[in-house]
Amino acid sequence: MWIGKRAFDFTIALIGLLFLSPLFVLISFWVKIDSSGPVFFRQDRVGLGLVPFRIHKFRTMVVNAEDKGMQITVGADSRITRSGSFLRRYKLDELPQLIDVVVGTMSLVGPRPEVPHYVSRYPPSDREKIFKVRPGITDWASIRFKDENDILGSACDPERTYVEEILPIKIRYAKEYVDSSSCLTDLHIILSTLREIARNSTT
Repeated sequence: MWIGKRAFDFTIALIGLLFLSPLFVLISFWVKIDSSGPVFFRQDRVGLGLVPFRIHKFRTMVVNAEDKGMQITVGADSRITRSGSFLRRYKLDELPQLIDVVVGTMSLVGPRPEVPHYVSRYPPSDREKIFKVRPGITDWASIRFKDENDILGSACDPERTYVEEILPIKIRYAKEYVDSSSCLTDLHIILSTLREIARNSTT
């Protein structure tokens, strides 16, 4: 399945990049005009075989945001730019990850890639299992926690809430995906993700 999955990922991501290139240009201009700094946000994440890679996203926060707060985004985070708020709401900041899919560090569907700080908290057996597959742009956890920022924003201790309540559920979803992944599962997750984005745009 994984050879076919990689071919599917590469083809769809490449077509997506070509088709969305005008949108990429418009968003890039907006990000640059809205605040000083690079267009893309690059951050170390843990990938296939526990090998680190640098993810691509449109920058939605001020430069050096991690020096001014946590590695998670909490509620109406003051580090988020005006353009970033819009991009995050409609998940447009995630589009550059198609680049990561083309180069092979990510898949369209798979466990969402975490930063090393949180991967270090995975139980060893779970870590070994989850990182047998490429991380993905979307998965069931992404849909389940589409309002993660709001959840953390209402928490007394966001870091503790993420580590003790949200992260274990994400790990469970990731393990279930590894155990039952298939082309039909991937298609189901992609369609469910698009449906949630469309639903969010009407609210």
